[in-house]
Formats: sequence, C-alpha cells, structure tokens
Amino acid sequence: MKISELLQTIVDNRGKTPPISDAGHCLLEINCIATKGKYPEYSLIKKHVTEETYTSWFRSGHPKKGDILIPTVGTLDAISMMDRNDCCIAQNVVAFRTNPSVCDNEFLYYLLCDPSVRRRLLQLNIGAVQPSIKVPHLKNLEVNIPAISIQRKIAQVLCNIDEKIRQNKRINENLEQQAAAYFYHQFIVNADPSWKEGTISDLGTVVGGSTPSKSKPEYYTDNGIAWITPKDLSVDKSKFISHGADDITELGLRNSSASIMPAGTVLFSSRAPIGYIAIADGEVTTNQGFKSVVPNGNVGTAFVYYFLKNALPTIENMASGSTFKEISGSAMRTVPAVIPDDESLQEFSGFCKPLFQQQRTLEAENRSLAALRDSLLPKLMSGELDVSDLDF
Repeated sequence: MKISELLQTIVDNRGKTPPISDAGHCLLEINCIATKGKYPEYSLIKKHVTEETYTSWFRSGHPKKGDILIPTVGTLDAISMMDRNDCCIAQNVVAFRTNPSVCDNEFLYYLLCDPSVRRRLLQLNIGAVQPSIKVPHLKNLEVNIPAISIQRKIAQVLCNIDEKIRQNKRINENLEQQAAAYFYHQFIVNADPSWKEGTISDLGTVVGGSTPSKSKPEYYTDNGIAWITPKDLSVDKSKFISHGADDITELGLRNSSASIMPAGTVLFSSRAPIGYIAIADGEVTTNQGFKSVVPNGNVGTAFVYYFLKNALPTIENMASGSTFKEISGSAMRTVPAVIPDDESLQEFSGFCKPLFQQQRTLEAENRSLAALRDSLLPKLMSGELDVSDLDF
C-alpha cells in the first residue's frame, strides 16, 4: 500500500515558519527531531507561537499527540512522534496522522524506522545542496503492512522497550538534578569565603587531544583504543562514554599527540561547539576538539564535572576565533576556580558516588535495550518473528 492510503490527514503549515512569540505553543523545528529519537528533543525548543497563530496557521487541522513527524529537508530519516499536544511544526516538517481503522500510528512510526524502509525513504532525496524530499513522493512510498491486530502487537513489543528506556532516562534526569542542586547549594550559593581562589589547573590536569592521520587506515580499528570526538558526544547524550564511532590502534596513538586518559576524566569539547561534557568510563583518548580535565585525587570527578557545567559561560567568554570559537589549552588552564577544602570535596564525592553508579548502570541498560529493539524491529516488520499468539 502507499503511505497515503494509511493516513487520515497530513498536517503542514504554509511552507514557512509561523510568527514567533515569547511564549505559547512550542514550535518544533528540524533540529528538534534530528536526534533520531522516538520523541522530539524538547530541550532544543527555543521558539513559540501564540494561541491565535496555533489555531489559524495550519492547512489541515492542528498537530496532535501521536502524529508522526517527518523532516522534508536535512536529516530525512529522523522520524519522530509527538507525545504532547502543545506543539506545532515549522516549515520543512510534516505530520502524518494515521487512519486508525487501517494503520496503528505507533506501528507506522516503527515501520518508517525499519532499515529497509529508511533506505527507500532516503532514495527519495532530490536535493542538490542539502537533502530534501517532496511530500507527494513520500505519500507514494509503497509499504507492506499486516492486519491491524498484528500491527498493534508489533508496536506494543517495541513500545514496551522504548518506554523502559524512557523511564530510565527520567530516573537519571532526577538523579542529575539532585547532584547539580547539591553542587550549586554547597559550592556556589554557600561557598565558604575562606576557600582559596585558583584556576582549573588546581582541580586537575588539562589534556588536549589529536587526530591520527586519516590517510593511514592502519591507525584506525573497530576494537582498539577508545578515541572520542565532539560528534560522538552530540550523537550519544549519555553522561558516561567508553567508546566513540572509531577506535585507534597503538600505531595511531604513537604517531599522534593524543594521550591516554584514565577513567573518571571529564571530557570537555573546546570547539564546534564548546561545552559538550561527559565522563570517561574507561581509558580514552580524544581528538583535538577537547580540553579534558583529569581530576586531582583529592578533588574527584564529580566536582570537576559540575564545575565545568557551571563555568561554561566563563569559558565561552574566554574563547576566541573568527570562524568558530575555541578555548585554547593555555586559556583553559587559567579558568578561575574556587578551591574548596578537602573535607567538603570528599563529602560531595561521597554523595555523588551512588548516584553516578546508578546513572552508569541505567545508561548501560538503555544501550542494551536499544540494541535489542533495533535487532527485533526488522524481524518483526518482515514477519520473521510471529506475534500473533502474543497476548497483551
């Protein structure tokens, strides 16, 4: 069947961004869904539209919870789904609403995420400068779907996994808020005036990175020394990271100025953009887009991590560059810092230790769950796995 035969309506706007207001309904733009998650990245929303604009702007009704969001420019396979009703869509995004008697909306979302369908979707690209797709071409995409009862069972299997991932993320966000609040209360609001003033170099050792020559394939491997780039942190929003997209070999390490840093190092991207922060969950190296901090033993990872988060505006103001801003190693070492006494640092580390451990465990569980979901999805869609006997 064509996708158009599965739909009740297609929601779009007038082909341009609605008038922007300071508050009102959230405006979902391409960057909100380009992270390729099931739901938009609401933390990226910066724009809103008024109630008047929301009720009058759209051609075919208003976007609703459950609508499937598809970008028509940019990352074409970044399929997402609205899980709230107080949002609208900007240009270059369309919302598909299924006909419930023909197609389950959750099923269609997962179908569009199936690797074989994604490949055919990407083949619809007509963009010369940047990827783009025409809505009529998208509507005419042919897909195979089972009976509605089977659709719902397939969707339920995958939804259960995604909901567990989401629950884990909510727990981790709560733990993060607790630790961040403790840091702010203890070291910002109630900082002891007797604590000495220093720089980030009093907290740990600032370490840069390097990229082994890309023209030497022998410098790279799938299973070697962990090598992290800022792109890895943009794709994986986890707090703890052990590997990036590529590893480097011993030969690559020896023929570059990259350094192996220990577990607990706080990775800080120093350009394009400044301010991605993660914690090394094992020994790692990085490319030159980092000025990471190996914490002193008496200071600890937790303090350095939250210090860098709070110091980000200061670091950005110390950056320089005409094409893009970058904080140099020498400037990074001079970032001002108040140095708490060892007892206060130890208390904070003790408070954060079980929280960090739980966050690490839940992130690992989410990676396993995502791998399970991704392996099940094509088998469920192809009918290789039979769900007809499942009873939810």
